[in-house]
Amino acid sequence: MDKTVTLALDAMGGDNAPEAVIAGANIARKRHPEVRFIFFGDAAKFGKRLARFKALSAVSSVVHTDEFVAADAKPSQVVRTGRNTSMWKAVEAVRDGTANGVVSSGNTGALMAVAMFTLRTLPAIDRPAIATFMPTLRGETVVLDLGANLKCNARNLVQFAVMGEVYSRTVLGARDPKVALLNIGTEETKGNEALKEAASILINADLPLTFCGYVEGDDIPNGTVDVVVTDGFTGNVALKTAEGTAKLMTNFVRQAFRSSLSARIGYLFARRAFTKMRMRADPRRYNGAMLLGLNGVCVKSHGGTDALGFATAIGVAVDMASKNAIELIAEHVGQLDLAPALAAESSVKAVPN
Repeated sequence: MDKTVTLALDAMGGDNAPEAVIAGANIARKRHPEVRFIFFGDAAKFGKRLARFKALSAVSSVVHTDEFVAADAKPSQVVRTGRNTSMWKAVEAVRDGTANGVVSSGNTGALMAVAMFTLRTLPAIDRPAIATFMPTLRGETVVLDLGANLKCNARNLVQFAVMGEVYSRTVLGARDPKVALLNIGTEETKGNEALKEAASILINADLPLTFCGYVEGDDIPNGTVDVVVTDGFTGNVALKTAEGTAKLMTNFVRQAFRSSLSARIGYLFARRAFTKMRMRADPRRYNGAMLLGLNGVCVKSHGGTDALGFATAIGVAVDMASKNAIELIAEHVGQLDLAPALAAESSVKAVPN
């Protein structure tokens, strides 16, 4: 790491806060010894816990506030009345330059609303997107949007494609990432108008990415491309389906090995292999969704994750901050001039048959 990274942590966000946040930060400290932490939250509730980790305490500071964002809080209400919450103050630290990034396991909608209000979007970005990477047969694939925008137009999808490409290249280290749009088929005639228009722009515009057309849902686990772009509704359904399928298969395997004495004996011989498989598919290894398109590093950790998962989310923030991903996204998206392409598409549609 070329520079020291300071991260603001929402100590009160998530189902297992503040324990998972503190223990996760301690794991991350060992992985990233040059990182510094600022904990935001009720010092009376986690100060003693933090003090137990002496090495972590030595690279940390605490900003006290006894207010926090509830799991069921409405984003609009948080924006109106939540300026003294641990989440708001943590995001504010990024805006003020006190921290290089923020990580929170709190309410997703509230975090998105607070981050948009406080950090604002990058120039030329209409809407931020939630992005994460999913395990595949070939490694990891970035998928976005995962729920921030239920409806998207072509302009949104093109911007997501550029942001996802930079994320894949900087954080995952992919060389010349392949980008595709998620669709119900790979044929050019498939999909809604927004998808068709976005595909046309990505094919014809001079953009700094490799566009591969359409992919289907099964192409995500196959690792067909490095970046899969979709609207937030479809992306969230795909993500939850993948998570549910992984749990289902784990239960099937567990039941199979408990079904008979011979199966249990067989498990003794295959235990190491299944341990490796379980570790490969462990959702905690892929925790940490990036809110791309904001003028600052903001990472959303799963609300129910444990210390290991939170440490992974911290790692995502460290990578984004240390590799200047926000600046690269701003540079590449700033080069986009979609007006001519969108105008051309509109004029084609206006021609009568």
